[in-house]
Amino acid sequence: MAVQVVLVHGIRTSATMWRSQVEYLRERGNPVVAVDLPGHGSRMAEEYSLDGALATIDEAVTDAATRGPVLLVGHSMGGLVSIEYAGSRDRPPVAGLVAASCTAIPRGVGLAAYRLLARGFDSLPDRGLWLTRQMLYRTLPPETVEDFGAGGYAFDTQDLALRSLSVLDLMSALHRIDVPLWFVNGQYDQLRVNEKLFVRVARHAELIVLPRTSHLVSAMRPQAFNAVLNLAITTLALRQARELRET
Repeated sequence: MAVQVVLVHGIRTSATMWRSQVEYLRERGNPVVAVDLPGHGSRMAEEYSLDGALATIDEAVTDAATRGPVLLVGHSMGGLVSIEYAGSRDRPPVAGLVAASCTAIPRGVGLAAYRLLARGFDSLPDRGLWLTRQMLYRTLPPETVEDFGAGGYAFDTQDLALRSLSVLDLMSALHRIDVPLWFVNGQYDQLRVNEKLFVRVARHAELIVLPRTSHLVSAMRPQAFNAVLNLAITTLALRQARELRET
């Protein structure tokens, strides 16, 4: 059975941020679903909640697991929530996890500063849209530059989603994860602040740092990120083949 892939987007964006990965995975022959979390993308009218985000991931993973081993991939906020989900006390049907741009504990001064910055952008006449677009066009390659905002920007959801992250028990979740785990960070990503701690606590983790890359690793260097997905999928496929031989 082919490895199934579930992709979970970051804050403000939507499933469209994964267009390059969806195309790559389909060409590779791996079924893939990119979800929209509540309050984002096609679900912009819904109110965001952490429970709703976890339920969205669970629905996609549980469905995919009926067809093969599941690789869960999350970016930024989506990565943090995916860690919480994969490390649930009731072990979910996740065979492997790629957690990108999310090795920071979302609490205290760091989270408060991030929320303050987001509110500052939100107070601008266009809610910071012009600055966001300028940043994207200056840092992303032409083939992915439109993907981040193609599903719309979840401005109204942003602060609520950020606040909800403070209740995550990431250290406990990481300790419980007993499947292959890859942390993927950009060299210049501001969320690398607790990188060493995350790797130390997680029992089956590998850290991959993409050089000359900032927070939007999957869009800034799509080919390199896709190579990480290939590594993860190949690892899970080999594990599956070994388990089948042993039964």
